[in-house]
Amino acid sequence: MNTPVLETQRLILRKFTVDDLEALYQLYSDEEVNRFLPWFPLKSIQEAKIFFEERYEKEYAKPQAYAYAVCRKEDGFPIGHMKVDMEEPYDFGYSLRKEFWSQGIATEAARAVIEQVKQDGIPYITATHDRKNPRSGGVMKKVGMKYQYSYEEQWQPKNIPVTFRLYQLNLDGDTERVCRKYWNMYPVHFVESV
Repeated sequence: MNTPVLETQRLILRKFTVDDLEALYQLYSDEEVNRFLPWFPLKSIQEAKIFFEERYEKEYAKPQAYAYAVCRKEDGFPIGHMKVDMEEPYDFGYSLRKEFWSQGIATEAARAVIEQVKQDGIPYITATHDRKNPRSGGVMKKVGMKYQYSYEEQWQPKNIPVTFRLYQLNLDGDTERVCRKYWNMYPVHFVESV
């Protein structure tokens, strides 16, 4: 059971499969959706196939993986993705097709994934967002994540300067833990009032 299927009121969260290439293409080809994601928009179904093989098949080969297709119950078609990395700092990330923005879907899916990783013993999760993308930070706040600090990075592969805000949620009761990885890694770091 390396990627348990999760269910919420409106959603099924499951593994992506090779049958989801059209959904992956729809999600990852949209320039607006991908503006704040760490890769360039896909240009073809062939690129979606390569993306699936390199990102998802490799992830699902691990003993434990949290890399989900976010699907509506009514048709099972993936409309977004959600993941938690298995190594520290347990980075939590997500995206959603823009026609489904502002409907509480990302928050609903995030709560289910967070509950699962908590049950499975992940001690904490972190998430970052470009400060030009405050909507993503809104999801982080709604699921109980707390802002810790900001840092500047020359973001690859896009090679653009980005100020990221790091949020964290401790799942094991350690209220004092703050992941310092990015604070220590990047010389420009600071605390904002957010």
